[in-house]
Amino acid sequence: MDFSLTDDQRAIAEMADSVFQDYCTDERMREFDLAAEPFMQALWQTCIDTGLHALAIPEAFGGSGMGITDLHCVLRAQGAGLGQVPLWQHQLTAACLAEFAADSQRALIEQAAAGSQLLSFSLQGLASSHGLALRLDEQDGRLLLQGHVNAVDVAAQADQLLLAVETAEGQRLVLLDPRSEGVQLVPAVSNHGLGVADVQCRNVLIYAVQLLPLAALPWLEQRAIAAVAALQLGVSEAQVRRTVEYVNQREQFGRAIGTFQAVQMSMADCHIAIESLRSCLYQLCYRLDNGMPSGSEAFATRFLCVEAAHLIGHKAQHVHGGIGVDLTYPIHRFLYWSRYLSLVLGGSAATLERLGDWLANNDTLGWKYDLDENQNLC
Repeated sequence: MDFSLTDDQRAIAEMADSVFQDYCTDERMREFDLAAEPFMQALWQTCIDTGLHALAIPEAFGGSGMGITDLHCVLRAQGAGLGQVPLWQHQLTAACLAEFAADSQRALIEQAAAGSQLLSFSLQGLASSHGLALRLDEQDGRLLLQGHVNAVDVAAQADQLLLAVETAEGQRLVLLDPRSEGVQLVPAVSNHGLGVADVQCRNVLIYAVQLLPLAALPWLEQRAIAAVAALQLGVSEAQVRRTVEYVNQREQFGRAIGTFQAVQMSMADCHIAIESLRSCLYQLCYRLDNGMPSGSEAFATRFLCVEAAHLIGHKAQHVHGGIGVDLTYPIHRFLYWSRYLSLVLGGSAATLERLGDWLANNDTLGWKYDLDENQNLC
């Protein structure tokens, strides 16, 4: 396998690293914790100025028209810096609208690419045993949105939201103005610090132009999984890097604790989890960028993402000992981010169940049967 990036992708990664490393210092992170802001407004403006907010938006709408692999380079840097900006939420929403609702939402997509409109989405409920709590009912020839969605990222600040809903035809995405009549927002803060809000809908009038086709939901979910996994890869890499520095400096019984076998084995487990996630994520990004079926690969990546978040988050926290629970020390933020990323699209049990359902209904595994060089294996 060749995991090397192109020259353009390396340039994007270096620029993103510079943006997030320069801004997301430990001092600024403490300031953000105390400021009670929904996200880092100054950093978001820097992302707009550098074009990082529109990498995945097609060029026809004013974006850069780049792929998921390119976006992964930026999100990995964001995760490493713990930058509190809605990068993946904003541009994946715009990209989904460009793919499935370009004619009716052209102005909105162009404004999103310009940075004058903020977009977000939520797929909460897709992995829940209770299913979606938001439904679209038809009454007297009108479509009315009923129910609620919990903890939608930056919902109170966003200009438009894409939400997963139950309809008579199946699960679909609906574009919602959070200031529409019948919509109530209940602002809150997620455990890692990003502003969220519960979206409660009661008899919200929806027009057909606001509904996306059935194919839009899996299209968006697979790319959301890749985005969250890229963030988690960055979070985990930075968390392990900081932890290795700490265990090589912290001494106990006259020697660095990094020389203890138990600590070394814990760090080795973290390294294995990172590399497993990396290889699966790269395969998913490759397939998405090349228009290949990616259902099973997305679920496998999601499972490894959740497992890495839990294992690395807790092992790194554990070897820090008592200092790890001191909120003036930065390592706890990586654990909080990992918890958020492991839950935002469903946990490991729900992901395995969905992967099992996929395997039960598919007799062929994608990588073995749909690549040209493997056609003779069919």
